[in-house]
Amino acid sequence: MQRLLTPAKRVLQLKRVLQGAPAMLTHLLPAAHHRFSTVPTVPLAKTGSWPKDVGILALEVYFPAQYVDQTDLEKYNNVEAGRYTVGLGQTRMGFCSVKEDINSLCLTVVQQLMERTKLPWDAVGRLEVGTETIIDKSKAVKTVLMELFQDSGNTDIEGIDTTNACYGGTASLFNAANWMESSSWDGRYAMVVCGDIAVYPSGNARPTGGAGAVAMLIGPEAPLVLERGLRGTHMENVYDFYKPDGASEYPMVDGKLSIQCYIRALDRCYTVYRQKIQNQWKQAGINRTFTLDDLQFMIFHSPFCKLVQKSLARLMYNDFLSASSDTQSSRYKGLEAFRGLKLEDTYTNKDMDKALLKASLDMFNKKTKASLYLSTHNGNTYTSSLYGCLASLLSQ
Repeated sequence: MQRLLTPAKRVLQLKRVLQGAPAMLTHLLPAAHHRFSTVPTVPLAKTGSWPKDVGILALEVYFPAQYVDQTDLEKYNNVEAGRYTVGLGQTRMGFCSVKEDINSLCLTVVQQLMERTKLPWDAVGRLEVGTETIIDKSKAVKTVLMELFQDSGNTDIEGIDTTNACYGGTASLFNAANWMESSSWDGRYAMVVCGDIAVYPSGNARPTGGAGAVAMLIGPEAPLVLERGLRGTHMENVYDFYKPDGASEYPMVDGKLSIQCYIRALDRCYTVYRQKIQNQWKQAGINRTFTLDDLQFMIFHSPFCKLVQKSLARLMYNDFLSASSDTQSSRYKGLEAFRGLKLEDTYTNKDMDKALLKASLDMFNKKTKASLYLSTHNGNTYTSSLYGCLASLLSQ
């Protein structure tokens, strides 16, 4: 969870370059580069005290200039109108030309971030890349990015690639914060790069593709702070999405199982997070239950936008189950019929999904919908999806 502070919203300007473009099967737009930055132009100086408010100081987004209109893709695939645009909540899907790959995406977004912040190249002491788009089994994308630092003579930069499906970007962000809050920190900034090209073979999964990259500068005194001690993690070994064939860019996907895994992980991460924040509250003399009402905004990893809306509804269901009977009846009207169900028995309950979507619609519109702008118009970008949602939210 990130704590959103007021200065962050003032300094991000995200132009909606995709809005109002003509509908064709393939569209060309100016390459999109967007920024969020509050970073000083001089390197940090390490002090003897614990760095305060470590988080995101600057953020840059890049996505390709080409996209497919999902209404045209519906016609091309001979499926009913609205299957992708309404059923998945996707309007357009970005894709790379033959002149771009994961290395070029990440090179572009890092160079843009450094140029816009006017940061000296020797001010970066850690660079980590989260990606699952592999074009070399040994050479990391991070080593390719070192070309940008060559002229400055800065080769003393820790970090490598982190690969774990869509989680690699978030793991890289946590690693950067951990480095800065450890004895290994040398007083310089950390940079986290998340980037992927999501492509699927012909079939139901193809309209959930996309491409893009995000670069983030990490440091103390940040407007977007990673709250200390408040992370909820869930890890398990499941074959819902994996890439065993090194000669193919396509993953093996069990769509139904993948959605169940997403929802199960969401349930368990939220449970752990609530326990941790309530423990912190108790130490501060606050004795009450944490709910979504305590959050200003909620953003999610977005395989497709409709799943994000269902995810917010799912968190509301968690709040409903933990509430008292009186609160359930007054605060969560329409959900009483689902009071006695176990979480693991509700993954495919369509009646409950409809009731939850209705009950959570107002909260979704106020706290999550704005974060889906890039996802709606560019699609799923795997590791950078969550941070594209963050940029979209901050641009509002």
